[in-house]
Amino acid sequence: MFRTRNIIGGIINIILTVVEAFLIFRLVLKLLGANQSAEFVQWIYQTSAPLLVPFEGIFPTVVESGVVVEMSTLFAIMVYAVIGYLLIALVDTVYRASK
Repeated sequence: MFRTRNIIGGIINIILTVVEAFLIFRLVLKLLGANQSAEFVQWIYQTSAPLLVPFEGIFPTVVESGVVVEMSTLFAIMVYAVIGYLLIALVDTVYRASK
């Protein structure tokens, strides 16, 4: 049973890491003004766009002197981290209760 808990926790961590990585890449590329016609940049933006749908319109995008800060992306990073933490805590609680 301990092994199953670790496997489920590991899967949650892998998924969370991938989600967070895409969002952080998006944030940094926008912040640094990456060329949107570059294929890698387009791929990151297209892949991360569905992850931001629940957070669109919550906060404004700040644009100043060519620097773009998507506040919704920052918020999404925080929310996904909390969700991942809560899921892992839930898995631990369920497995402790089933002992």
